[in-house]
Amino acid sequence: MSELRRLDVLRAIVEDYVQSREPVGSKNLLDRHDLGVSAATIRNDMAALEEEGLIVAPHTSSGRVPTEKGYRRFVDEISEIKPLSRAERDAINKILDTSQDLEEMLHSTVRLLAKLTNQVAMIQVPQYDTASLRHLELVGLGPQQVLLVLIASNGSVDQRVLNCATSFTDATLVGLKTSILSALAGYRLADLDALISTTVIDVAPVVRELLAEILHALREMARSATEQRILMAGTANLARAGGDFPLSITPVLEALEEQVVLLKLFSELEADSRGLSVSIGTETHIGELSEAAVIATSYGSDSRNKLGVLGPTRMNYPSSMASVRAVARYLSKILAS
Repeated sequence: MSELRRLDVLRAIVEDYVQSREPVGSKNLLDRHDLGVSAATIRNDMAALEEEGLIVAPHTSSGRVPTEKGYRRFVDEISEIKPLSRAERDAINKILDTSQDLEEMLHSTVRLLAKLTNQVAMIQVPQYDTASLRHLELVGLGPQQVLLVLIASNGSVDQRVLNCATSFTDATLVGLKTSILSALAGYRLADLDALISTTVIDVAPVVRELLAEILHALREMARSATEQRILMAGTANLARAGGDFPLSITPVLEALEEQVVLLKLFSELEADSRGLSVSIGTETHIGELSEAAVIATSYGSDSRNKLGVLGPTRMNYPSSMASVRAVARYLSKILAS
């Protein structure tokens, strides 16, 4: 019973400290939480938690704050991740459903996740290093607007809207699609960039400019599909939390600028039984992030592709975990449709 009660006290300390950023004392716990015990019992429990290294006194005041070990114990004890509110779910649907292509959808995803969590949101762009071009579609959306859809051999679909300099007919698009597929279908996406530069596709002079615009977009889509990179949003959220980094926020910001560092971090994260990876402080094994925490999960059909948030160790873990998991599930559902 005392162990369960101490966990309740730890949970209350974490919740209060995350909300107030002020050390939490026994009187605060009595006033704000229905723990069902006396002040003396709470003080004894706090002493036991401090002895275990789960909380610490930052200075001479009677208040305590969670340690990295305390946050880890708190996160491990979260047995059920509460679903998002109806309004939050509707916001996810509205933003992701209106994205026109994969790149835009990924940018929308990180902006949404940053807004939901008030942290830095990150997403790993899907990499299709072994996939080939299976099919493409050219759909006229207006007099000079074309929807280019790339379908890879692994089932992934990317699309881009092109604002063209010349007008066209549906028959023109059908002819261009046939010519492009005849020349490029079956080749690896990783080879398309170089291949398009050296391949001559014979079309009528009147549509050569349109063909060039389509091939330019196709090269960019193929390049994006095969390079390892991470998109981010919400860096300003981290800057506003500068007080949570006692030494300096500069190393964290510098780490965020290094794609190699973030890709290494994502590659080493392992999901727990809840399908989430939570690394707190030194658990990231990256010195610059020793005062930060990362929550991430996989999305889509490839477990290598991850999205998540990064913030100070003093973050709202239950809420952030729920948001990361929910956004990943919605994104995976849309990508599979």
